[in-house]
This record gives sequence, structure tokens and C-alpha cells, in this order.
Amino acid sequence: MAKLKLRDYNPAGHPLCKNRDEALEMTAGLQKELYDLLYLMFAHGKHSLLIILHGIDTAGKDGTVRHIFNGANPQGIKVFSFKKPSLEEFRHDFLWRCHLQTPESGLAAIFNRSYYEEVTTAMVHPKFLKEQHIPHEILNRPDFFNLRYARINDFEKLLVQKGTVVVKFFLHISKKEQKLRIDARLKDRTKNWKFSIDDVKERKYWDEYMDSYSKMLTETSTKHAEWIIVPADNKWYRNYVVSKTLVETLRKLKMNFPKAQR
Repeated sequence: MAKLKLRDYNPAGHPLCKNRDEALEMTAGLQKELYDLLYLMFAHGKHSLLIILHGIDTAGKDGTVRHIFNGANPQGIKVFSFKKPSLEEFRHDFLWRCHLQTPESGLAAIFNRSYYEEVTTAMVHPKFLKEQHIPHEILNRPDFFNLRYARINDFEKLLVQKGTVVVKFFLHISKKEQKLRIDARLKDRTKNWKFSIDDVKERKYWDEYMDSYSKMLTETSTKHAEWIIVPADNKWYRNYVVSKTLVETLRKLKMNFPKAQR
């Protein structure tokens, strides 16, 4: 498998549309269709939708969640933001807490961060693995992360074979754009609460993160659960790509409204 390299992708590009105005116009129409398709999925009751968001700090995961919710009935979609695992979660396998929150038939769920932290952040900061009660002989295997890639692929295949559509967005921003967003959080009092000194500290690991992301994307982009790399420096383009991808994915499902029972 050829290794994907994030540096080959322009985070400020917008290859699928000419400009911001065109993107906003098309996105508005897509959002209306997305609402209808999610409603149809709920009525059809055979499929579910799992949206996974990943990206470096300030990549726009929260903004993407808000955008998706604008095109969905809140009763049919849930969002889960996975923070540092609890002691109970650490004592289970790394997929356990996420599996509990996967969507049931007819519904949609968004994972704002997920088990992919376990093959990216954990690779950049191996010390995090020491809290997970992993036997020494397993933790020190040279293929430790390869094993995790394989388990993720198997897990997502399991979901797909139940009827869950897994759509994974990697929000790709530049280091320059990240700095602008961090600075904006400091300057705007309404965004001060989003600022974390850890975001600044983590910038020195930028290259290590890009390498871990490239490895993760290479190993876990599969036919049944492909990664969509979204140029995300421009929020209007990010939203357009997300809407377009979700609508085109749901269109392909063979869904119909059930007939009334008489």
C-alpha cells in the first residue's frame, strides 16, 4: 500500500468549486437534501450513519458538528466528544467506549474525536499508553500500532455489515492557519474559553502529528470506510465538502418510505 503524505494535499485549496459564493450557494441546497435523506433513513429503519471527525487541534471539528446539525433533525442525530478515558474505559479495550455509542438503525451519530486518537496522539505521546493496563509483552511489540490499525478496520467492517454507513472526515489545516485560529481565541472574549495552553505546547510536535496522521490515513482508509481528506483552511469549503459527501453517500442507499400497514 502506497503511503499517503498529507504534505501532498493543499489545506487551502478548493478544487470542487470556484469560490466562496459558489460554495455557499451549493451548500445551502445540499443541507436541505441532507435533512430529507436523514429523515428517509429514519423512516426506512435499516441503515444508520456514523460520521467520524479527526484533525489536529483547531482543525474545525466543533464547527463541522454545528454545520451537520444545521442539516439534520436533532432527534435523529447525536454527537459524542471523546475526551481522556475514565479509569473504567482504560480497563477495557480501546474500542469499547466508542462501540457503546455507535448509532442504532435509522439514526446518525457524530464522533468528535474517537478511537483514532489511539493511533495518532498515542503514537506522538507513547506515555499515554502506560495508563491503559496493557501487558508489557503486548505494549512493546514492534507491530503494536499495526495491530490497532487492523482492529479498527475489522471493527468498522463489523459496523458496515450491520448496515451502518461509516463516513470519515480528516480536517486538514495548515500550521499557519492553526496559529491564526489560536490567536483568534485569545483576542475574542467570546472564544477565550476555547483556548488551551496545551494547543500551543502541541504545536512543537506538528511534524510528528502529520507523520502519525499520514500513517493512520494510509492504513485505515478502506473500501468499506474510506477517509475523506478535507482541505479545511477555508471553513466555507470544509462545509461544502462535508455536505456534498454526506448527501452523495446517502443517495446511494436503497431506501424507501415503508408502506402504511392496513
